[in-house]
Amino acid sequence: MDSVTKYGIPDFDRFRAIHSKAPLRLGLAGGGTDVAPYSDMFGGRVLNATISLYTHCHIEPSEDSAVHFYAADFDERVRLEAEESIELSGALLLHKAVYKRIVSQFTDGKIVPLKVTTYSDAPPGSGVGSSSALVVAMVQAYAELLQLPLGEYDVARLAYEIERIDCGMSGGKQDQYAASFGGFNFMEFEAGDRVIVNPLRLKREYKHELESRLLLYFTGRSRESARIIESQIAATKDANSNAVEAMHEIREGAGKMKEALLRGQISDVLDILGSSWHAKKRAATGITNSHIDDIARDAMAAGARGLKVSGAGGGGFMMIAVDPYQRHSVARALEPHGGRVFSFTFVEEGVQSWKTN
Repeated sequence: MDSVTKYGIPDFDRFRAIHSKAPLRLGLAGGGTDVAPYSDMFGGRVLNATISLYTHCHIEPSEDSAVHFYAADFDERVRLEAEESIELSGALLLHKAVYKRIVSQFTDGKIVPLKVTTYSDAPPGSGVGSSSALVVAMVQAYAELLQLPLGEYDVARLAYEIERIDCGMSGGKQDQYAASFGGFNFMEFEAGDRVIVNPLRLKREYKHELESRLLLYFTGRSRESARIIESQIAATKDANSNAVEAMHEIREGAGKMKEALLRGQISDVLDILGSSWHAKKRAATGITNSHIDDIARDAMAAGARGLKVSGAGGGGFMMIAVDPYQRHSVARALEPHGGRVFSFTFVEEGVQSWKTN
């Protein structure tokens, strides 16, 4: 029995389309320690939480024998003929890579004509794991379509391999696992690509309190994380003592934040958030710049308690720690910088998919 028969050709007579969505995440502590070689040498520890911003994937039958990819938020389209080999280059690289891996691994290379449409609730390069969440959403949509027996670890691992190995894109592992599992998670990354996801059972009031004390601000400038990550990798390989010591401090902060969260010590959580940002700036070049420094200066002057750029750094989203009564004054102080405050809540569910009729 070949794998197409085993997993089933999509029967669009029974349903019209497949939709999936994967949540984006806030990297609260430990970010960067999930990147090799640091994670292989010392073991990475990351604490993150998923939020009510998503990447989306919609799959429907193609009107011809070709495969169509459309990234609605970029207004980019790619059309591949059924007999055309899929080269992992050019526009919509991730779309091509996911389709190529799914076809090669689960349908014995047999082309399934489809139209795949994607979009994200967050701007590109925003530092909340949107690229990896997009891959997770696409993998889950194909799993729903073909009825593949993939659990959370399977989806995350497959997404990681597609992004980091098939496409050769620099980065760590936390984003794929956050999008797949959802919720607050303390993640451990060990040598040999061993990953352990530890879900945190937090009281509802602790989550609400943390939400009320975090302002999510998009700086108005997307960033390219690869260069910053490569700088961190080089510093670790060269045993740069300052960078490695900073990474150790970042990893230790993840453990401390986990304990503070579980105890509901939200004030301590915010303090750790700020100290982790100072350590992160020592771990690699390009993590901050004059634009971020100006935003930080004005936010602190308006009453913010601390802040941290989400993701690799250099731009994208900033998490700004505020007392609830200072939210509006801090937001007003940031208006001249041309960014935008995003409303969010923490969400518990990871990637989801369903059939539409």
